[in-house]
Amino acid sequence: MTAATTGPLKGLRLLEIGGMGPVPFCGMVLADLGADIISVRRPPTVLDSDDMTEATGGVLARGRRSVAVDLKHPDGVATVLRLVERADGVMEGFRPGVMERLGLGPEVCSGVNPRLVYARMTGWGQDGPYAQLPGHDINYLALSGALGAIGEPGRPPVPPLNLVADFGGGAMLLAVGVLAALLEAGRSGQGQVVDAAMLDGSSLLMTMTHELLGRGAWVPGRGRNINDGGAPFYRTYETSDGRYVAVGAMEPKFFNELVARLGLDKDTLPAQWDRSRWPELVAFLTEMFLTRTRDQWCTLLEHAPVCVTPVLELHEVPLHPHNAARHGFVDQGPGGAPVPAPAPRFGRTPAQPGAPGRPVGADTADVLAELGLGADEIARLQASGAVGPA
Repeated sequence: MTAATTGPLKGLRLLEIGGMGPVPFCGMVLADLGADIISVRRPPTVLDSDDMTEATGGVLARGRRSVAVDLKHPDGVATVLRLVERADGVMEGFRPGVMERLGLGPEVCSGVNPRLVYARMTGWGQDGPYAQLPGHDINYLALSGALGAIGEPGRPPVPPLNLVADFGGGAMLLAVGVLAALLEAGRSGQGQVVDAAMLDGSSLLMTMTHELLGRGAWVPGRGRNINDGGAPFYRTYETSDGRYVAVGAMEPKFFNELVARLGLDKDTLPAQWDRSRWPELVAFLTEMFLTRTRDQWCTLLEHAPVCVTPVLELHEVPLHPHNAARHGFVDQGPGGAPVPAPAPRFGRTPAQPGAPGRPVGADTADVLAELGLGADEIARLQASGAVGPA
């Protein structure tokens, strides 16, 4: 396997097997940080119609090579095991038991590589009554309590895109698990299984909210608390042009500064932390922010110590002066559209976005040749359908 040339994870070798959303996003993040990742996907000829998204490249597939293998073919399984022998870790995103039925479960893989970290990404986890059920981000959020806490009072809960379960509680916790297990394997010489569930990760992200609930500082219901839009100093307000500003003036010093810059008399307003009068203060500020456009408010407030920012539309984000100054986007999206640059940033071993995603199987022959397979053997595997064409 050819290692990446930069980034703090240079020299780390991982296999990414199957999966949509969280597993590819985790692979992208680790590849951006320098890991050498081989993406193992089924050849497009054996994909089910419902699984065609697996055959697409896209931004989430950047930075790694692609090998097409039929995991239901004995020679395909044997090929993957040869890749496992040289890998530091495996990441897979199938339902519990699927990899075992394919002959690629953790016991088999650790048998050929005892130091292997075997990371499993699922929605519900490897066990429990829901383990075999299908699900999506919204379902995991519902069971974690996160979904029920987001939205306006008296209105249905609002899904926060698929940021929390798929990518925050899923992919990012998977990345943490992989790296933690690899650090431990470096000390012990032994690999282990990492069970990363989107439900668990979503629940973990709710830790502070559970603490607030336990201390009696969280009011049941949506839109009634400090950070869920209930507080007048921590919410969005519509402006005269139909856009919005985000106000996060939670600390008294920021709130007092905001009041002053709005030209208001603090003593004539409801007290900041008087919950009984929050609706009154919200109504007052709602009317005030409707008197100017979003950009007019930002001219007045954006660079003041009041925690007020414009609510940007997606197409505006790369163009914002702060994002532009930090080079926060790279032109790797469809048609050269900007997409977020790698994060976090490193002073000595900078991360960098890899090459755009490769078509499924585009690197099969090259990767197999690196394993020591000759041209005739590669051709035989391709002819049998065990691996995809060159």
